[in-house]
Amino acid sequence: MEYFEQHQGGERTILVSVSVQLLDDLDAEEFRLLAESAGAEILEHISAQRIKPDPKLFIGSGKAEEIAALVQDLEANLVIFDHSLTPAQARNLEKIMLCRVVDRTELILDIFAQRARTYEGKLQVELAQLQHLSSRLVRSRSNLDSQKGGIGLRGPGETLLETDRRLLRIRMGQLKAKLDKVRQTRMQGRVARQKAAVPTVSLVGYTNAGKSTLFNILAKSDVYAADQLFATLDPTLRRLEWDGIGRLVLADTVGFVRNLSHSLVESFKATLEETLEATLLLHVIDSSSPDMLEQIEAVESVLKEIGANVPVLRVYNKIDVSGEDAKIVYAKPHMPDRVYVSAHTGKGLDLLRQAVQECLMGQIQSFELKLKPAYGKLRTQLYALNVIQSEHYDDVGNLHLHVIMAPQKLEQLIKQAHLPIDEILGHKAAQFKRPLEEFEIKR
Repeated sequence: MEYFEQHQGGERTILVSVSVQLLDDLDAEEFRLLAESAGAEILEHISAQRIKPDPKLFIGSGKAEEIAALVQDLEANLVIFDHSLTPAQARNLEKIMLCRVVDRTELILDIFAQRARTYEGKLQVELAQLQHLSSRLVRSRSNLDSQKGGIGLRGPGETLLETDRRLLRIRMGQLKAKLDKVRQTRMQGRVARQKAAVPTVSLVGYTNAGKSTLFNILAKSDVYAADQLFATLDPTLRRLEWDGIGRLVLADTVGFVRNLSHSLVESFKATLEETLEATLLLHVIDSSSPDMLEQIEAVESVLKEIGANVPVLRVYNKIDVSGEDAKIVYAKPHMPDRVYVSAHTGKGLDLLRQAVQECLMGQIQSFELKLKPAYGKLRTQLYALNVIQSEHYDDVGNLHLHVIMAPQKLEQLIKQAHLPIDEILGHKAAQFKRPLEEFEIKR
């Protein structure tokens, strides 16, 4: 029996959620939101239960026939499963239902394709789509296993399926090479920030937790933010001045979701590298969600998978909905564990800035500097970094500054100005007694 030809128009959709005891339970409401984010017109949402997936159809043959009848009655042209399907399962289901069958991974990829705006984002989406498509080419046409024929083309040769897979491999290789260049460019930017001792604070969290809204307020930016899943896909970086900290880079990343396939995580590693190299992660959490604990677990699972060994501050957002008070909760004195805010109303954002400052104190310390009148250029540089807390002059005209900043940055400024560290820092200069060569390597 020949398979149908895929068509592009129409998204009259039937959703299928299957609760499998041997797999993680899925959120039906989140699945519906994912489908709506992709632009599906949802006609029916069917639920089913199984002890384990059927190797041929994932669901039972009776349930497959039931869905096929519903497809005909409702004139649907798309069925979406809230699980990953094998290529064989998808082909067998399409054969019975006579319409397109899409699994959870393909649904998320479709949303990513719609939301990608930057060059890097589009490359990553295309690579992920091709990787997913490579094992499913047989679904596209019924004659892919036919060899080319005709005068001059008979004899040994490759099938159309083999040709398409070879072309896919070539294109995937090209995309990986382009993404490597993007990764190198990002790496150069990170190295430059590290040399300047500029900390990077990266926002991570479950999709629709309010990361982009919080990012816009903190960075005074205009990143697209909406009440929908995966509203933003591409990473966004903004350099800003933060009182008590000085200059830092704030990064907004793609939202995570439960049951995100390993292939998707792998494809978006270039984006997630901003998370890997961050100084501090702000894990933004929707405190009003009934599935808050499961969402926290999903985010932490992805962070573990990509190997993000970075300090984390939990930011419980949307307290205007949950009814909680703005506050900081400490694990130890001066070591914030979580902070409660509302990005929508701005409540608690001053506490968030305080918590971030305290979290960065491991890399940001307090110093008392004594500057002679001739050292005014260093004072100007410190003011430009917005790290001076107070200042006063002594009886002989020396300027005493109280600053809070990264030791590496302070050392860099003093050495670049060729000023005596012992004279400026006093007893604290001992921690900077390192060979110049070591300083050059580390900065």
